[in-house]
Amino acid sequence: MNQRILIVVVLGLMLWACNEKRNSESKTQPSTQKPKVNIPVFNADSAYFYVKSQVDFGPRVPNTKNHANCADYLFRKLQIYSDTALVQSFKTKAFDGTVLNGKNIIGTFNPEKQRRVLLCAHWDSRPFADHDPDPSLQNTPIDGANDGASGVGVLLELARLMAISKPEIGIDIIFFDVEDYGPPKNHPNSEAKDQYGLGSQYWSRNPHDPDYTADYGILLDMVGAADARFYMEGYSVQYASGILKKVWSIANRAGFSEYFVFDQVGYIDDDHKYINELAKIPTINIIHLDPESSNGSFFEYWHTAGDNLSVIDKQTLKVVGQTLLNVIFLEK
Repeated sequence: MNQRILIVVVLGLMLWACNEKRNSESKTQPSTQKPKVNIPVFNADSAYFYVKSQVDFGPRVPNTKNHANCADYLFRKLQIYSDTALVQSFKTKAFDGTVLNGKNIIGTFNPEKQRRVLLCAHWDSRPFADHDPDPSLQNTPIDGANDGASGVGVLLELARLMAISKPEIGIDIIFFDVEDYGPPKNHPNSEAKDQYGLGSQYWSRNPHDPDYTADYGILLDMVGAADARFYMEGYSVQYASGILKKVWSIANRAGFSEYFVFDQVGYIDDDHKYINELAKIPTINIIHLDPESSNGSFFEYWHTAGDNLSVIDKQTLKVVGQTLLNVIFLEK
């Protein structure tokens, strides 16, 4: 045999042997790579549709037909998407003595899972636009497109996606009622405590499952306006700082640093306060706040007639919704 041909043959056999060894090792040694997590893509158009559907009912003030009709709509949606759905009906007394018929609407995903996350928002709207600059409008009910409907719209889109792609953990969605029926700004009881968040107060004292618990909760409030800024709210820092930092970090890694800001602001008496203090579930609040605003540190049209569908921005819905999906599907 020609010497040159012999060398080529030998080299070929050596390469074959090396490849066989690598293939054998790759089969016997476990992979060190983490399995890829398939996270659904949030559909902002769908979320916007859910916001619009709520607003189309008109103001969702307790004890009104609009309120009852919207409750039926939200319950039907959760019936379709979740494993189980229920309505927690209750009566509560408002600041002026009015007895209100409330409905907390609840959907459960993966009820058999021990590890659970609570997602929530309020679905009612304010009975008066007491912060409107036009005095003639201050006693009229508001659409609450951002203040209420935006958070519910984001969570309905999450519910739709989780019906298609189940997360590895249990998820509970609660739409709280009678959050915004607090006294108007010039009322004698305007500074009284615990006049807002009546539905979350009721649920926190009377959970739909007496043994219910969750690893943590996330509240959405006013998450649909353009150029929203979500600062780290005081009670969220106090009760659930680790969860807060995790969610903000996930949002920043997704490219949403302009929205989720690592700066702390004041304490907001919102639904999460009662979930933390009464239900003992560490819960954060993703809420649009503006430290320089003259409107109570809230977004421009807070508690005004201007909180209508025109203020809703699909990009903001997308940012919040995708952040929540990333948080949920990265959990094990």
